[in-house]
Amino acid sequence: MRIAIYTLGCKVNQYETQAMEQELAAQGHQLVDFEQAADAYIINTCSVTAVSDKKSRQMIRRAKNRNPAAIIAACGCYVQTHTDEAAALGIDLIGGTGQRMEFLHQLLAAAEEKQTRILVDDALRRHEFEILPAGGQHSRTRAMLKVEDGCRNFCTYCIIPFARGPVRSLPLAAAARQTEQLACQGYREVVLTGIEISSWGQDLPGQEGLIDLLEAVSAAAGTMRVRLGSLEPRTVTEEFCRRASALKNLCPHFHLSLQSGCDATLRRMNRRYDTTRFTESALLLHRFFPDCALTTDLIVGFPGETEEEFSTTLGFIRRCGFAQIHVFPYSVRPGTKAADMEQVPKNIKEERAARAGEVAAALHEEYLQSCVGKTLPVLFEQPGAPGFYTGHAPNYMEVSAPGENLHNCLRPVRITAVEGGILKGEIEP
Repeated sequence: MRIAIYTLGCKVNQYETQAMEQELAAQGHQLVDFEQAADAYIINTCSVTAVSDKKSRQMIRRAKNRNPAAIIAACGCYVQTHTDEAAALGIDLIGGTGQRMEFLHQLLAAAEEKQTRILVDDALRRHEFEILPAGGQHSRTRAMLKVEDGCRNFCTYCIIPFARGPVRSLPLAAAARQTEQLACQGYREVVLTGIEISSWGQDLPGQEGLIDLLEAVSAAAGTMRVRLGSLEPRTVTEEFCRRASALKNLCPHFHLSLQSGCDATLRRMNRRYDTTRFTESALLLHRFFPDCALTTDLIVGFPGETEEEFSTTLGFIRRCGFAQIHVFPYSVRPGTKAADMEQVPKNIKEERAARAGEVAAALHEEYLQSCVGKTLPVLFEQPGAPGFYTGHAPNYMEVSAPGENLHNCLRPVRITAVEGGILKGEIEP
């Protein structure tokens, strides 16, 4: 069959899509672009915000309109938490956030029988980590490796614990083995990802934590770059930074989850840190990785957020000097505690998002300018403007340089300028 997959959401979804691609290709199916005619369409959905829900529904409808005779299947967080709503869209196969290989088996069965199937379990009852094949399409330079699934934090704004279930970890030996496989497949970078990777190992016997996993993966990666996904501040201790800084293939890019720079707001969010603890983590990272890129997420307009609280947040993010900030207006998630709190009017949320975005843009530009004059090893991925190739430096900043046929090549690039949010440079001999 000709099968097309569209992925929404986080790196965990991207990883799970890569695993499905690999399995489908091994079975002899042809993977095609989502915009092309296909016999089956798979939409890997997201539900982190109301916009994600809407986009998931849109892509399901787009697939149905593109080929009404095709099998339409959906998996992921949106259909896990909104199963009835998804069923009303006329999907042939509804999967959730687990049982990915069984989902593919059911896809083939649905293609033969044209019978609606629902494969959604109770995520909160999951206790085993689902090991999926590592790797994906060979055209990619970077591979995701999911090492953890689930979350037990239950932040008041977040639906994901209900969509993904409790913490489950990929055993250390399996993570190392899959990393070796990715290196053998020709990938130049592996990204450790999970719903909450700071909790890796909590469900496994023994006392190993994320830094132990990171050391094992780094050793198995060889010359491959290793990049971490989102971290909680509690993870970043002096011991963690000391041991991590000894890993020569670890990318100095740390996404440290913030959400708010005001302690009162953080308490209403049920975040497990305050701004003092966050600052300690940020300072430790800058001490052990002097040129690192510190990135974060920010929710504005959270229920109860006053103008004073928002101003406190703006001041805090300025002091942290983030390289990049993803700003989100708070989105009501039915079934969460925050949904029942006093809501900030939509126009105020949008206005605050715009103001925070201006600060984020200024900080991002400042960080990019600090890269000018430096030589950075760039992993080139795809053609850019005519005569140019683009890729990413270890700090995950996008870089463009003159060149051809550089796909999956690692080259030293001297950064000469910043243009349109992209670092421009020249490849050094």
